[in-house]
Amino acid sequence: MKCFFILLVSVSAFSQTEPREQGLVTIDPFWRQALGGEVLSLPHVQAQSAVVALDGGNIKAYSTSGTPMWNYSARGRISPYITRSREGTSYFSRTNGTLIALNRAGRELWQRDIGSPLVARIVIGWDGRLFVPVEKRIFCYTASGTLLWTRSLESAFTITPVLDRSGGIIFTLENQVYRIDPFGNTYVWVLPSAPVSVVSIEGAAGSAVSQSTDQRHRIMVLHTDGTMEILGTSQDWFIGAQSEVHATLLPRLPSRPLAAAGKDSNAAVVLSDGRVAFVSTEERRILWTGDSHLRGRQENEIEIVFDERGIYILSRSGATGFSHEGRRMWFKHLQNTAAIPAFGDDGVLYSGGRDWILYAYKIEDRILPRRNVFYGPTSESSYGLGRPQSIFVPSVPYNENEISNRLETIGNAITEGRVGSNEPAWTSFLLTLSASQHKIVFRIAAINLLGKIGSQDTIPWLVNIFDNENEPTVKSTAITAIGEIGVDPGGIALRTFLNIIIYNPSLKNEQVLSAIASATGAICRFSGPPLTETGVRILTLLSAASQPPIVRRQANRELATLR
Repeated sequence: MKCFFILLVSVSAFSQTEPREQGLVTIDPFWRQALGGEVLSLPHVQAQSAVVALDGGNIKAYSTSGTPMWNYSARGRISPYITRSREGTSYFSRTNGTLIALNRAGRELWQRDIGSPLVARIVIGWDGRLFVPVEKRIFCYTASGTLLWTRSLESAFTITPVLDRSGGIIFTLENQVYRIDPFGNTYVWVLPSAPVSVVSIEGAAGSAVSQSTDQRHRIMVLHTDGTMEILGTSQDWFIGAQSEVHATLLPRLPSRPLAAAGKDSNAAVVLSDGRVAFVSTEERRILWTGDSHLRGRQENEIEIVFDERGIYILSRSGATGFSHEGRRMWFKHLQNTAAIPAFGDDGVLYSGGRDWILYAYKIEDRILPRRNVFYGPTSESSYGLGRPQSIFVPSVPYNENEISNRLETIGNAITEGRVGSNEPAWTSFLLTLSASQHKIVFRIAAINLLGKIGSQDTIPWLVNIFDNENEPTVKSTAITAIGEIGVDPGGIALRTFLNIIIYNPSLKNEQVLSAIASATGAICRFSGPPLTETGVRILTLLSAASQPPIVRRQANRELATLR
């Protein structure tokens, strides 16, 4: 006897005017977990886990299969913003103005007093640095918590900071568009009226507008009346100045924009009538529009994910997925949500309900390809801090008094949190000095300061010093600096440590081996798994009976902190 199965297809609540559009997704969650509190903001999903902030002051993490991983209590109320870096470190604040960093295993790394709570999500820079927005101020910290610079603002944010295509941040204060580069240099455009959204976009490779640096990294501005423009810069703009506006106009949107996101030279814009518009800035036209789940709904809190897979519109009432060509792949309505849902690289929609439950819906089978699934997206580029920059060479004087004075100046600035715009020049000086033929005391001081400035761009340089230097004190100082930076998402340093222990058993220098043990522990505490597996192997080898007693003791101390 033959059995026939009838597939019932639900039809969307709004008309489908395009034959390319598909219907409503009605699947049930493939897992759910009781949270013990209401979600404050959208979950942050990456590195095979989802992290949520709860109104009770807890941060909880779940694997992408729904298994509870850890639960951290902030011992106080927390602001509704949580950000994770590439290696899975979570950053958030208490409402009393305490900034907190947790590693991907939920262990607290450090706390800093920022005076007032976060007013938006922290933005992560290319080398792991943090752009921290609070009321009328921006802080920039290293991943390990060293303050690099602070910028005071005249008023509150009207559009909160996002990462731009040159590794800085853009945001608005009323009718002023701000760009702050990674080193705190500030540029301002004054517009006739306050924009609704600002988007960082790029010129197409090889196009006429992409030949200058200013035009490769452009700012697209959207206004309430639907007008769009691309801001340009005059050649004489300077730090802190209000730049003369040279704008390239784009076609007018058919209705008021609510939110926008950019990728390459394109932008996806959510309109007030629930449609999504796809804008090509190179062709200067709107390529397509399509209905989202927002049709007929009034919502202002909207998130957009724009990646290699497509364009995903997220709001409290649901989510919609579009292909780059404009085909609506799916949409799903959500009810009783406490915050905007999140759409992960694994094609899963994560939604926190007012019923204190986290729901996970498997929407797509397509998975965003990652070279290493244990980490988040790789950085788009680097800040050029990994090698001495030719613009600053020669940067090392021969006079020892001058070298000493410059090192003291840099050290004091780091201690006082005012590295700022000097960072490229100072880093170039320290890199050059660290590999020079000057006195070892100067080279050691330079390496120590590189560790305190804390850019992960410098890790390959420090690894190279460790590999090729014969002087044990210089080798161990380079290792210690790597540990102080803490961020090693590619595992470059740990692989180097493991190889030298395995393939160079004659290495018995206590200073070098103890430094390896300390740095390994620091890296593993910061980044957590999967680096911990390599780190535990290194520390186990260093705790063997064949190692010097002081090395064994240090290795065992580090192992104890990882349990």
